[in-house]
Amino acid sequence: MLQKSLSKKLLTRVLSAYFLLTFVVTCGQVIAEYVNTKDNIRSELTTLQKTFSRSLTRAIWELNTKQTITTAEGLLAIPMIEGIIVRDDSGEILSQFGKTLDIEELYSQQLVLEEVLVEDTQTGLFGYTFPLIFEFSGRATQVGDVTLFSSREVVLSRIMVSIYFLIGNAMIKTAFLIMLFLLAFRKLLTDPLAQLTEQIEDLELEKLEGCQIAIETEEHNELKVMEQAFNNLINKVIQSREELELAQKALIISNEKLDQHNLQLEQDVARKTSNLSQAMMDLQQQKYELEKQKLALTEEVDLRRQTEQELLTKQTELQGYLDELNLAHERLVGSEKMAALGGLVAGITHDINTPIGIGVTATSFLEERLTQIDTAYKTKTLSPKALEDFINDAKQSTTLLTNNLDRASELIASFKQIAVDQASEAIRTINFKDYVNEIIHSLHPKIKKTSHEITLQCEDDLILNLPAGAISQIFTNLIMNSLIHGFESIQHGVITIDVKQSDEDLIIDYKDNGHGVTAEQLAKLFDPFFTTKRDQGGSGLGTHITFNLVKQTLSGSIEASSKENEGLHYHIKFPKNMQKPLPIF
Repeated sequence: MLQKSLSKKLLTRVLSAYFLLTFVVTCGQVIAEYVNTKDNIRSELTTLQKTFSRSLTRAIWELNTKQTITTAEGLLAIPMIEGIIVRDDSGEILSQFGKTLDIEELYSQQLVLEEVLVEDTQTGLFGYTFPLIFEFSGRATQVGDVTLFSSREVVLSRIMVSIYFLIGNAMIKTAFLIMLFLLAFRKLLTDPLAQLTEQIEDLELEKLEGCQIAIETEEHNELKVMEQAFNNLINKVIQSREELELAQKALIISNEKLDQHNLQLEQDVARKTSNLSQAMMDLQQQKYELEKQKLALTEEVDLRRQTEQELLTKQTELQGYLDELNLAHERLVGSEKMAALGGLVAGITHDINTPIGIGVTATSFLEERLTQIDTAYKTKTLSPKALEDFINDAKQSTTLLTNNLDRASELIASFKQIAVDQASEAIRTINFKDYVNEIIHSLHPKIKKTSHEITLQCEDDLILNLPAGAISQIFTNLIMNSLIHGFESIQHGVITIDVKQSDEDLIIDYKDNGHGVTAEQLAKLFDPFFTTKRDQGGSGLGTHITFNLVKQTLSGSIEASSKENEGLHYHIKFPKNMQKPLPIF
């Protein structure tokens, strides 16, 4: 027995929604009818005001209070008018009849100049105040105003018939709709569901063959789909039952075969057990042989371990030799640097001796002239001419002394900077062109004895952060190699240094017009201790040091190209700015 009918529940929800909608629509129609009727009453009051305003205005103008009262009573006799108030031009009430509101409190004894609505929501009383205008000799003068009142009861009395009609109409439509829904739900849902339930309850699980349910409906709706789905389910159950019977028969056959296989397996196990015993004996024999092989392998491992220990000892000795070689290499490189620095000192010393010698000569001459002047002064033989000559000689001597001392100071400062840089790899900010010129200037003692020429092409304002010592050693080695090797037996050699920059790198092309090198020599050019002047004291470390400085210190690249008797060309490239270390405080 159904506890809750689906059709009743669905019908209740549909009708509830319809009732709510009908109620809302009916209420909206009643409100619209009320507002419309109220507007009609306002129009009628406006018409009445226009009708009676002339006689009422003339009565007030002529101060005919009796006529005013009579007119007001006549207006009050109209059914839709509940009350009336007439005021004169001073705002005083001339006549007041029926249900009214206190307009003195609203207007404060001031006349209205146009139509104004007065309404009280509690009592339901509302009215309209109209100005009374009297025209005389073409002039319009307001002589007072009149307020006509009506009420909510008047409006409701007019629309009561309409309200009854709307309510009756809604009730009739609702009753008709309920009957229509009841019949439709009974025919389309309740009766077919009852048939479906009855047929399902009558089914017997043991006799499903040929059992099909049927719903008496001509439409192919959800119930028809349910009927087809249920019939398909019955067919699947019948098919599954048949498959289950076949599976049971197959299981019986499989059990029989399994018994046969178990018997065969027992026979196989017995046979294989015999074979396994023989295999165990064979394994015992193989175990004995393996133990003999293990003993031999142990002896071989001990021998190899001893050999490995000897190899480790030899490796330690070789590492010591390698460390000694590296130390010797570093000493040779340091000796090469010191030899280059020594050559630089010897050359700069000769250049400094010249201005210092001139300075000593000038100082001796000035000391001699000072002694002469002192003697003449003491013997009182000093003449103005002698004093003037002494002053001129002193000026010339001091000028000569100052110029030569400045020259010596410049040479010492240049030497000091170059020497310090060659012994340090510190990064500092330099003007690249000025610094290369200082390097060339420090090599002047080596160059001035020859007619060789060095040309530097570089931007004037190229400021870089680089290890200046590495730059100094690179150019010193390259220039000295050109002077010693490239320009041997050449009277006028030319060295061209072309410096360019890209976005990230500095590019240096160093060329000379010397003898150049052969292809075999070019392949060994950067090898340590390779030199063509071994018999003349060459160490063969100049180009090797240059290669290491470019590769390691400057993180760049260097390439050499040459043809015999066509000079030597170095192409050097490295980052043009290296980060300065932070200062330590």
